Amino acid sequence: MFGFDKMLPNPALRAAVAASLILVLAGCNQQKQAAGQPKAGGPPEVSVMTIEPQRLAVTTELPGRTAAYRVAEIRPQVSGIVLKRLFQEGSDVKAGDQLYQIDPATYEASLASAQADVQKAEANLQAARNKASRYNDLVRNSVVSKQDFDDVQATLKQNEAQLAAAKAAYNLARINLDYTKVFAPISGRIGKSSVTEGALVTASQATALATVQQFDPIYVDVTQTASQLMKLRADMESGRIQPAEAGKIPVTLLLNGTGDGSDQSYPVKGELQFSDVTVDPGTSSVQLRAVFPNPNKTLLPGLFVRARIEQGVADNAITVPQAAVSRGPDGSARVWVVGADNKVAQRTIKTERAVGNVWLVADGLAPGERVVVEGLQKVKPGAEVKPVPAQNALAELPQKAAAR
Repeated sequence: MFGFDKMLPNPALRAAVAASLILVLAGCNQQKQAAGQPKAGGPPEVSVMTIEPQRLAVTTELPGRTAAYRVAEIRPQVSGIVLKRLFQEGSDVKAGDQLYQIDPATYEASLASAQADVQKAEANLQAARNKASRYNDLVRNSVVSKQDFDDVQATLKQNEAQLAAAKAAYNLARINLDYTKVFAPISGRIGKSSVTEGALVTASQATALATVQQFDPIYVDVTQTASQLMKLRADMESGRIQPAEAGKIPVTLLLNGTGDGSDQSYPVKGELQFSDVTVDPGTSSVQLRAVFPNPNKTLLPGLFVRARIEQGVADNAITVPQAAVSRGPDGSARVWVVGADNKVAQRTIKTERAVGNVWLVADGLAPGERVVVEGLQKVKPGAEVKPVPAQNALAELPQKAAAR
């Protein structure tokens, strides 16, 4: 049968070998069937989360940059040679501290000349007043003509005007002399100086001598899309979202200063100061500005940061993890819901906004329903599953807002 007649002439030996081959072939067939068919068992196990309404803090995380609270570029208001620089670069200065001294010699001379012009104008005016007083008596007695009297009165007015002009010139000369001392207009930290002693500076020159920046407190400028801002205002007007605090919006600052990609929270909270009144036509965004205390000068102008704005609180909010939501061809949000019979069905939901790692759901889910958050690849419409609580997904949900 297998050509053993010639190889194995013993009939008993041939029968034993044939039986062994049959057993080996049978075992191979069983292994192939086991590999080609699924193992019999129960429904696939999936992790689910039960929907529970909660009081949720609505936050938005936006990128931004720090900016100095006040900036003053120091420029000379008179021309001259710089005699002294009276500050140390990178130091803190106070408003009113003298920073530079410009050579005052020519301005002192101009002030002295202007003072002499004032004295001369005062003397001329006194003489004109005396003459006008005498002519006033003479014209009554018809000793002088009316025309002569009018000329004397005109001369008096001219001398009064000359005195006023001389006083104005004196004041201008005194102001210019004061401008030879350059003072700090604000308190803050001064940067490097663009000039040294002996440099010639000119009035209102384009190049600043130095820059003083105040960054305690400090601004954080962020941008938010106009559509998000309008949606938030609509939710607040309808009462779906309540303000986080009456009259103020707290802001938390996130810094990336560890070097390993992890975020470090700034220890002091800030407050949203205002939102811009115009929309950038290029980006359709609105600029928001927050102010933060910065007593230790930890934050410097120009830092890239992320601001978490606590925009409000949503009562009875329904949320689902972002990992549980898929998108259909039309962009609609969909989740898998496990029914009472442990069979799954796909549900289209309406999401409002992302809050941390969850979606805030406006419609499509009800309290008590179970949503598949892990094992989505195992489900199909109408299939029966074995639901187990998704502990990891529950742990990643954002913190509930404190009750007011």
